[in-house]
Amino acid sequence: MSAAPIRYYDRYEKALKTEQIYGEGWLRFAYENPAGLFFVWLLAKRAWFSQWYGRKMTKRVSALEIIPFITKYGLNVDEFAKSPFDYKTFNEFFYRALKPEARPIAPESNVAIFPADGRHLVFQDVDTVEGFYVKGMKFTLAELFGEAALPEEQRVLAQKFAGGSMVISRLCPVDYHRFHFAVGGTPSESKIINGWLFSVSPIALRRNIGYLVENKRALTVIAAPGFGEVAMLEVGATNVGSIVQSFVFGRDYAKGDEKGLFAFGGSCVITIFQKGRIAFDADVLAQSAEYIETYAKMGDRLGVAPR
Repeated sequence: MSAAPIRYYDRYEKALKTEQIYGEGWLRFAYENPAGLFFVWLLAKRAWFSQWYGRKMTKRVSALEIIPFITKYGLNVDEFAKSPFDYKTFNEFFYRALKPEARPIAPESNVAIFPADGRHLVFQDVDTVEGFYVKGMKFTLAELFGEAALPEEQRVLAQKFAGGSMVISRLCPVDYHRFHFAVGGTPSESKIINGWLFSVSPIALRRNIGYLVENKRALTVIAAPGFGEVAMLEVGATNVGSIVQSFVFGRDYAKGDEKGLFAFGGSCVITIFQKGRIAFDADVLAQSAEYIETYAKMGDRLGVAPR
């Protein structure tokens, strides 16, 4: 059984770090052990298992876990919109809001931002890249958009975003769990693509990248001045209680406005730009070329729309 550490690049400290993984022992058993994989197939990928765990995190007794969690993972309580003692359940703490000044938004109109706190991979051309988390492992846009079963001529989104640029933003349980608009514009209604709830930890994804397109996900397409159309998909995962969209269909939104939140669990946001509509920043591209995620916060600069 492999026990290789999960390494990522910290954009702010400009250094490689080892990820402190919530529930690492369980994840390694589940995805690196044949007996664990059977458990995943039998229970963990199924919605009722995550719903059961989510209900545990909404009980009043779960609030007792908040302070130990903050202490263990070194969370900055000064960023929280309210005191850690004011959260009535662990889930309420988990999808906490932050003070607005905690996540400044890159101001330039031609700059897109990271839609969430987390560890990010970027790919300038999804059609030519050799792999996502590891070389030789990737999925198609038709699979991601839930169009793989359709005839070629009916794969509208896969065709619209062919040769496009993709950001995979992975949120750990220790991260801020609200997601925001990467660009300003007018969003479509959110469409649910039903699926399983596998883990989206690299421990799982380095063995099967297909989990990202087998999991339940919510799809929104944004008409974004300067960027064309931009697709955002929020991906559910094991022990994610729910994906909640807080935006209102029919309204325009600014870059950095809140789009929604994840209830308890690790999660993922995938953002797709049309071909030639963004140039990702060099530091994130360089790390992604080595299959190393970059840690960056919501609101930080992701890339620029070519003029």
